[in-house]
Amino acid sequence: MAETKDKPAKAPKADAPKQPKGGKEKGGAAAATDPAPKSAEGVPRLKTYYDKVIRPNLAKQFGLTNPHAVPRMVKVVLNVGMGEGAKNPKLIDAVAEELALISGQKPVVRRAKKAIANFGLRQGQPVGVSVTLRNARMYEFLDRFINVSIPRVRDFRGLPEKSFDGRGNYTIGIKEQMVFPEIDYDKVEQIHGMDITLVTTAGRDDLARALLREFGWPFRGETPLAVA
Repeated sequence: MAETKDKPAKAPKADAPKQPKGGKEKGGAAAATDPAPKSAEGVPRLKTYYDKVIRPNLAKQFGLTNPHAVPRMVKVVLNVGMGEGAKNPKLIDAVAEELALISGQKPVVRRAKKAIANFGLRQGQPVGVSVTLRNARMYEFLDRFINVSIPRVRDFRGLPEKSFDGRGNYTIGIKEQMVFPEIDYDKVEQIHGMDITLVTTAGRDDLARALLREFGWPFRGETPLAVA
């Protein structure tokens, strides 16, 4: 009988490395884009400063033993009234785009609640744009507004100290949106102002004034505090 020779077993084939979709190698252009980018990373500088410095200072200054009684910022509201938007809808779109650049958040178009014949206004027509900032975006906007935008105001001599409403909320008006560095002068459709309202939990003007002063708010006739 002929002897049978055992054939050597074939070595298994190594699996070819899988490539990401699109034919790009790992680390290429396809991997550089985050498919689900985070809205915000880290803690804003002003929020950390409030927790470590401002909060203890206010509690000591006013003798507040309850930590929940220490005033804090709730929200910042940016509002642009544009009555001409009823006749020119493109103007509303331009203002909304500018407000989105300034705040980093998509604004809301405000519409007329009722018709006014003397102004040629019908119910539902766009008359303004507003955006409400809270939490991280609120602190980031305050930081940029105090340290970058306010120094760009022409002939700036300080912000008024009597703009409180008696319940701890503060409102100021800006005449030109050009004070914000995010605005490109060449792309501006029309120069307009805006109202900025700071809402706090103070409930009293003296507490709210002290809170804003600790943030480095440049009140008229005072030297603002430096925020580390």
